[in-house]
Amino acid sequence: KGYGDTAVAEHTIALIVAAARDVARMDREVRAGIWTPREGMQLTGKTLGVIGLGGIGREVARIASGMGMEVIGWNRTQHAEVGVPLVDIDALLVKSDIVSMNLTLGDETRGFLTAERVARMKPGVIYVNTARGALADEAALIAALKSGHVRHAGLDVFHSEPLPADHPLALLANVTLT
Repeated sequence: KGYGDTAVAEHTIALIVAAARDVARMDREVRAGIWTPREGMQLTGKTLGVIGLGGIGREVARIASGMGMEVIGWNRTQHAEVGVPLVDIDALLVKSDIVSMNLTLGDETRGFLTAERVARMKPGVIYVNTARGALADEAALIAALKSGHVRHAGLDVFHSEPLPADHPLALLANVTLT
């Protein structure tokens, strides 16, 4: 507990910025000699939904607030001070331009982001997970990325690690992997 909260939160923010600005795709294209201007998403004024407000989630919220983002959160348990407005999970998914997954993995949270919850996410949402891959329904996430319902995913964790080079997530241009 408390180990690496700042480092993981900073990496989460880095993935949010990279996803919003399509940094990885532009890097790949420029290296391949392709010059395609891409319009990124400005983060100031956007709503970040933080799922899980432990040490990492609270630090993500603090940094994002400093960047001018509106932050809302959902947590499994009540904390004395979380520093952001708490909403129910459905409201968070519907309102958030970016969703940051910060839950711990356990029996109650495995598969937390179900196909139904992925479908409730705001169209064009950015999804970032630096917690555990098994928190989300991978097939539903892949389908939402392919359809464009999820604009971009920034993923530092996977169901299978290391991620195989031929894995569907590794083949999608709208996914940034670390």
